[in-house]
Amino acid sequence: MKDLTLLLVCCTFILMTSCRNRTDCNDLYSSIKTKADAGYFTEASKLADSLKVVCSGSEKLIHKCDSIIEINERIRLDFSLTEAAFNSRVEKYLGKSTDSMLAVWDKNKWIEWKMIDGDKMYFNRAASNLVLLKDFYEEREKQDLETAADPGMIARLKHTGEIMKQTQEKAVPVIPVNMEITYTITVLPDAVPEGETIRCWMPFPKENHSRQGNVELLSTSEKNFTLAPDSSIHRSLYMEKNAIKETPTTFSISYKYTSSGLYMDPDKADIRPYDTASISYKKYTSEQLPNICFTENIRRIADEITSPGDNPQTIVRKTYLWFKNNIPWTGALEYSVMPNIPEYVIEHRRGDCGMQTFLYMSLLRYKGIPVRWQSGWMLPPEHISLHDWCEVYFEGTGWVPSDISYDLQASENIKLKEFFLSGIDSYRLIVNDGVAAPFDPKKEFLRSEPYDFQRGEVEWKGGNLYFDKWDYDMQIEYR
Repeated sequence: MKDLTLLLVCCTFILMTSCRNRTDCNDLYSSIKTKADAGYFTEASKLADSLKVVCSGSEKLIHKCDSIIEINERIRLDFSLTEAAFNSRVEKYLGKSTDSMLAVWDKNKWIEWKMIDGDKMYFNRAASNLVLLKDFYEEREKQDLETAADPGMIARLKHTGEIMKQTQEKAVPVIPVNMEITYTITVLPDAVPEGETIRCWMPFPKENHSRQGNVELLSTSEKNFTLAPDSSIHRSLYMEKNAIKETPTTFSISYKYTSSGLYMDPDKADIRPYDTASISYKKYTSEQLPNICFTENIRRIADEITSPGDNPQTIVRKTYLWFKNNIPWTGALEYSVMPNIPEYVIEHRRGDCGMQTFLYMSLLRYKGIPVRWQSGWMLPPEHISLHDWCEVYFEGTGWVPSDISYDLQASENIKLKEFFLSGIDSYRLIVNDGVAAPFDPKKEFLRSEPYDFQRGEVEWKGGNLYFDKWDYDMQIEYR
């Protein structure tokens, strides 16, 4: 009986201690999050070190804490300009600016900055984005004329005009372009300790689209590799390599494929009522948090843009044109540092291709229009860049590409002007059919880009290697 009583006392003590430790750990984690949200990154980091000691057995909490600290470091990289450095760049782009001018631009939210450890730090692209915003809001007509005269825009207009001509009767892929790509990722010297294995996922073309085919892998830098199945949301080719001291670690692949353009003439589309009971309809009209969402702002804007009784085509067109008048393209923060991208776009009234696409998809899905993410690269010879767009589903017609961030074209022909509302050019690389999906093989640590996959992903057993630890390069031959 005495032994039983002692056992009960010990058990009670252990339980009380465990509860107290859990409470202390949760309180400490809350303090870390509060400090991080307020921009006190150094203090948050010190508290995180303490949490790892005090809460050594709480692996899940430590992992959450590590994620906060890693995001803080990513924010530091995005906001690296001092006020003096920012002002210097503004002067370079716009000439001397007065304090009152800067105050007005700041009030308009045209200048992006954060308080980090008590210092006002500016977004790396704050000055160049300021120029874009001034042009959009103050000199839109001049900007449109300059864009129309750009050789790349002239070539795009001619190319999309040819696509329209060849799809007058039916929306089928036309004007195929054959491309051979060599893609390289180079990890910086000593990014990981000598001898450690570096794991690398590289973007690879999907084959389940009528607009993209004839995919052929030509070479890989490593003999052993894993090619993700085409059914994967993110199509990747995975390789490993051991790090060598003071030496860059390079991964390279080469492949070729064919990409075609497509256009759906809105006047010839066979639009029928949606089968709202279908699994596909429910999937592509649902939220996918955090960035495809039906927040109060999303619902309000979508209802303001459209009218009761609008058919699907009208809803899509009204929403598309709303962007052209309200959401200019600007350089973006890394997506991992924005908790809710559509809300960020609404608040700041700007965004890059993916940010605009997340908001576009949220607005359309809320209105009952099925829409899915698509992304990879835009590859016209005059402007090669990673890029995001989407596809809209019309019952009776199928999936139709829609590129929200490609601007209205300089044409008197309204359909050619609005080509990218329901069309796409031939210079694309499709890598992704969705967002935030698992990799094959599985990635262990927080991704550098948690939603999309265009540049690649790299890690080792010690953690993720962020974009500042490696470079990427794409070389293209048009055949």
